[in-house]
Amino acid sequence: MTISSNRNLIRWIIIFSSFIIVSLILWNTYSFFQKFKAEERNKMQNWTFAYPEYSKFFYEDNVEFNEIADKVVTDTTVTTPMLLLDENNKIITYRNIDSSKLENPQAIEKLLNKLISQNKPFEVALAENKKGKLYYGNSPLLNKLKYYPLALLLIILLFAAVVYFFYRSTKTAEQNKLWTGMAKETAHQIGTPLSSLVGWAEILKTENVNPDYIAEIEKDIDRLQTITDRFSKIGSAPTLETLDVVEVTISSYEYLKSRSSKLINFEIEHPDTEIPVKLNAQLYSWTIENLVKNAIDAMKGKGDLKLNISQVEKQVFISIADTGKGIPKQLFNKIFEPGFTTKKRGWGLGLSLAKRIIEDYHKGKIKVILSELDKGTTIQITLKTI
Repeated sequence: MTISSNRNLIRWIIIFSSFIIVSLILWNTYSFFQKFKAEERNKMQNWTFAYPEYSKFFYEDNVEFNEIADKVVTDTTVTTPMLLLDENNKIITYRNIDSSKLENPQAIEKLLNKLISQNKPFEVALAENKKGKLYYGNSPLLNKLKYYPLALLLIILLFAAVVYFFYRSTKTAEQNKLWTGMAKETAHQIGTPLSSLVGWAEILKTENVNPDYIAEIEKDIDRLQTITDRFSKIGSAPTLETLDVVEVTISSYEYLKSRSSKLINFEIEHPDTEIPVKLNAQLYSWTIENLVKNAIDAMKGKGDLKLNISQVEKQVFISIADTGKGIPKQLFNKIFEPGFTTKKRGWGLGLSLAKRIIEDYHKGKIKVILSELDKGTTIQITLKTI
């Protein structure tokens, strides 16, 4: 059995054991509640037996005071709310009930309904062979005990939530560490053939090869070097410099344009003046590439792609609009979550990386501002200018 299988088995044993323990606690509390409720009912039944003897001393002549009956009647009603009515529903006596609830027939009826919902009333023998009814409710202690299982369950759920989020954050940290290691190893592996490519490019310059070909090769070599730098810096705090966001954006956009399908109509609108922003050029370019490539995939390699740069006061807006399949409104935020993808072969990392680069590293915003199914999507980046 592998370590992973052992961990899963232990996890399920803990979950199952916790469930059994919680179930036993709740069942035990419920049983105790029912037992306590039965004891209270027995006390009230004893009260109905003692009350006729207790009341004789007050309503009949030549009757000795019954101390036992007095003790039962007095002690039983220390905290329990009760209301005794005669055959005509007139109040004979009451205990532990606010007198304001007995001011009118409507208030009394409401109180009776509440007491009946808690306990079934008793018949009580009154003087002159008359019958009355004793209505009583749950004592304050019983009411508190009734909500104890809910409070206990809430505490357990909160504890489980804390454990879950701790486990999830730990797992996420482990995954981030793994991805960082893989990214740095990828950068290291690319470095060796990249150095050879630089050497071969220098040799080609001495072989009377068309300079335009060599220039394009050098562009791709520079691109590979940029990608290597990106992967090597994953997990490290990026260095931000004051750069012209217009120039950096155009450079990334034009590179992708020259290496994309001719069936895509690339457009760009931008101001003629510089817009200085605190940027990490490599990470920002990575974001633009991810957004452009996602737009190209959404259009299946054919359509219109427009990038617009505009400035309003101390903010610069970079929007990328495509004519692709669009995004349902309920997924506007979900598409930036790690692992979310609509592609059959995709890891769901591109947009989550873009969000992290823009919002965590550059303190900006990235969001879907417009999307219609089968018409296209517009994603906007917002950055603060200097």
